[in-house]
Amino acid sequence: MNSTTMLASEKGRKFHIYKSNEEQKRRKNMSMNNGKKLTGKIAVITGGSSGIGLATARLFVQEGAYVFITGRRQAELDKAKAEIGKNVTAVRGDVAKLDDLDSLYATVKSEKGALDIVIANAAFGEPVLTKDATPEHYDKSFNTNARGSFFTVQKALPLLRDGGSIVLVSSVAHVKGIPVYVTYSATKAAMRSFVRSWAADFKDRGIRVNTLSPGPIDTPMMASQGASKEQAEAFKKQYAQLTTLGRVGRPEEIATAILFLASDDSSFITGIDLPADGGMTQV
Repeated sequence: MNSTTMLASEKGRKFHIYKSNEEQKRRKNMSMNNGKKLTGKIAVITGGSSGIGLATARLFVQEGAYVFITGRRQAELDKAKAEIGKNVTAVRGDVAKLDDLDSLYATVKSEKGALDIVIANAAFGEPVLTKDATPEHYDKSFNTNARGSFFTVQKALPLLRDGGSIVLVSSVAHVKGIPVYVTYSATKAAMRSFVRSWAADFKDRGIRVNTLSPGPIDTPMMASQGASKEQAEAFKKQYAQLTTLGRVGRPEEIATAILFLASDDSSFITGIDLPADGGMTQV
């Protein structure tokens, strides 16, 4: 065996030992946390009163986290809080309004003092062709999805602990050309761009930043895309046919993907876009 081969063998042995030690640490932590992935973590989830946000909040609490959920409608927030049951604070607010974000983080600081996870999930989507788009439609789309996500993250930074995790819920629309979602798609592309820059910007604090891009998901937002219940069902069937799996996704399926990006399961992942789209953009 020559010196080069011996060196390579020694490097391989050390790497194996390192990986083995890391796995032992991970298992020890899981054992100490009763197998829960987010024990002791504090999370903010915008748009947490329904759909993907609510499913994520439920899962996070099951995994040991305390969650702060936001939404614009008090009745939906109250219902979501009751459904989650424990370890949750509901804060009414609109991510497009900076004063509401300030109020959210003042509540987090008052109740918990710090933060570990930010899920920027609040969104607005409305099918409108370019020729029919109004300035009001354009502004609402960008103010909620792009501007809202940007300042949700920016205003969280003073409270966010080093080693924290940020997940922006984008959409497969940002890589597709969908005529009726020209503004929506552009806002989601902006979110993808934010993540690349933030992953580099926050690296010295050990804060990981990733995007999760769902395909068509059976949520209240999807149901709102049709002018009638029948039209909404027709849209749902059409979306299902666009996926490789031949169906739309469930909010709970997206929540598990968000959990992966928010937890230590993805400790060596930052700056990525994770599609959860039934194969819509991959096959």
